[in-house]
Amino acid sequence: MENISRNNIPRHLAIIMDGNGRWAERRGLSRNEGHRAGMKKVEEILEACIDLGVKVLTLYAFSSQNWKRPRREVNFLIKEFERYIDEEMDKLNKKSVQFRVIGRIRVLSPKLQEKIAKAMKRTKNNQKLVLNLAINYGGQEEIVDTAKELIRKVKDKVFSLGDIDINLFRKYLYTKGLPYPDLLIRTGGEYRISNFLLWQIAYTEFWFTPTFWPDFNKDEIIKAIDSYKRRERRFGGLKSRIKGLED
Repeated sequence: MENISRNNIPRHLAIIMDGNGRWAERRGLSRNEGHRAGMKKVEEILEACIDLGVKVLTLYAFSSQNWKRPRREVNFLIKEFERYIDEEMDKLNKKSVQFRVIGRIRVLSPKLQEKIAKAMKRTKNNQKLVLNLAINYGGQEEIVDTAKELIRKVKDKVFSLGDIDINLFRKYLYTKGLPYPDLLIRTGGEYRISNFLLWQIAYTEFWFTPTFWPDFNKDEIIKAIDSYKRRERRFGGLKSRIKGLED
């Protein structure tokens, strides 16, 4: 499946990258080997999204609940994020990819925070595609953080309580300035959202696949987009009128 119409391509694609551990276990490998394979997959999927015309790619890399995992696994994942930033920023910059991290970054180590800040600053003017890595991210936590920031603004009299509405709220989300996801893909065969982009996916289309993340590829994305193209997004309104029928 190499060919696909460039019409109605999702502007913003979000992916829950699931199945690294199970992929490794089925091959007699350690879970960390699965995570390593999963990080290598990011470059391939990024290339596919650029080729297809996706403008924003958000990847759920490490949730705020993932700290509960064994320390060895957590430490490995954090090191992988550092390695990714060290090794991939030159490539991303050459491809005009803007790199962002969303989540409670302040909880990460000062070293990693510094790497993230430098990478985001270096790539901030790139316009081909925005790559969001969700690290120490939780959708509920994002909504709480946004609410706290709005409360501070009201206390500082930047605006009044009555000014707060959906449009103002979205301007203080981690994803401020970006369109909401058009399509969310979850790999690995699970059918849940796992606290990912809870505010932003109110009208997002979902597509689930049993394929583990390390085996995910461009053909899978094309399948998901083909399904997306056949859907009618109504955003709470009525579907297209059938001739001769009235409300």
